[in-house]
Amino acid sequence: MLHQDDLKWIAKTSTELNTVLHQIARYADLAKRHKGDHDYIDQLHQQVEIATQAAQALLNRVMSMILESTSGKTPSPSVQTATSSTPGAKLAGEEVSTEARAPRITPEIPILNPEGTRELVLIVDDEPEIGEFASTILAEEGYKVIIARDGFEALKIFQQIHREIGLIILDFFLPVMDGDAVFEELKAINPGVDVVLSSGFAEQNKIGAMLAQGLRGFIPKPYTREKLLEQVRSTLDAPRRPSR
Repeated sequence: MLHQDDLKWIAKTSTELNTVLHQIARYADLAKRHKGDHDYIDQLHQQVEIATQAAQALLNRVMSMILESTSGKTPSPSVQTATSSTPGAKLAGEEVSTEARAPRITPEIPILNPEGTRELVLIVDDEPEIGEFASTILAEEGYKVIIARDGFEALKIFQQIHREIGLIILDFFLPVMDGDAVFEELKAINPGVDVVLSSGFAEQNKIGAMLAQGLRGFIPKPYTREKLLEQVRSTLDAPRRPSR
């Protein structure tokens, strides 16, 4: 008999696995279009690792419930089902916890002002002086801040902690992936993501397309302290538009 907690866990993990599989398909297509660019291949490999481990966690939980239903006993704390050689998955004959969750990559993510009382803001900008300028201002006002130097770093961070991030300030011109491509990938992870585009030069038709897809605002460079704080606060306080 399936318990409510088991059903919730399976539904949640299956949804996460489905999202990762969609990401794999997208990165595979990007790698193909960019003729095997190593950044896309690395990102693709990372998503395959996550999908493999999530699938293993699902298998462990289901096998545990099958054993419980057939034996009428509480399952042992381990199920010897893993055969993958993927790092993080156990080999056959080793113990695998039935309480495993779909794992996430968790490297140390440096957060400026981690004890801040306001929202967490992710700044995506390859110009160090701009990232430093904006992050210092926001931290002084009580925001927690993370800086990503390119689109891939931003996506890696967002994949791990997107539920904690309140707002993303996204530069348009970035190495390898421009802001519109990064925005598309962010939306694939979380359709409700709040993003403000920041740029000195950007094609108006691309900005218009991003606004139609749910971009929350635009702040032209160079911006002042007052303009940055006004844009951040007004975006965070504004009613959310329904996702398309």
